[in-house]
Amino acid sequence: MTEMLFRSDPYQREAKGKVLGHTDEGGIILDQTVFYPTGGGQPGDSGVLTWNNGQSLEIATTIKGEGDQIVLVPAAPNPMPPIGTHLDQKLDWERRYRHMRIHTALHLLSVVIPLPVTGGAVGAEKGRLDFNMPEPLENRDALEEGINGLIDRDLPIRETWITDEELDASPGLVKTLRVQPPRGSGRIRLVAIGEGKDMIDLQPCGGTHVARTSEIGRVHFGKVEKKGKTNRRVNLLLEA
Repeated sequence: MTEMLFRSDPYQREAKGKVLGHTDEGGIILDQTVFYPTGGGQPGDSGVLTWNNGQSLEIATTIKGEGDQIVLVPAAPNPMPPIGTHLDQKLDWERRYRHMRIHTALHLLSVVIPLPVTGGAVGAEKGRLDFNMPEPLENRDALEEGINGLIDRDLPIRETWITDEELDASPGLVKTLRVQPPRGSGRIRLVAIGEGKDMIDLQPCGGTHVARTSEIGRVHFGKVEKKGKTNRRVNLLLEA
């Protein structure tokens, strides 16, 4: 099991770690990590590991392993830290932070376009959501103004947890049609944007997000692409 430090503090950029094992494919398993693994449309983190007075290994991405393991994937087949090694891990923070901004912005996109979501992806420059949208998008400029208005409200973002049974009793929390929240642990993580009467969104999500909407910065709509009979893809870009 790998302790997921990014869950308790998505702003943590560095941490210690101990090598618990290596995968047959050349990945590294640590006892704890700040590296987020690919999932929910969000790419795995990259960065670097250092140990033994200067030895280092670049990490290209991070993926989920067996059970609760998280696997760090080296960028090249260079010598790896042996099992039992204590090391330092450091995120490519600029890339991760842009993922956090984009991911949170996509939650807001699902607020201004309140249609069922059929897919999505997060990138460092842009993100996208696919919607069950039979008719073309109307009032594009007004929707862009609306999402930037939500960003400017500087709403807090926090996490909360519910049980599988509580989610079953509130199926409307799940906006995605094809991907269901992971079950089996007995509880499900929800991400809330806003508080009290100012809460504008609450949905299951395992990704990393900024602490307040103002951190996202201004966004722009990109292409709106038809992807099948009833599906349309809305691209969202960070201004800077």
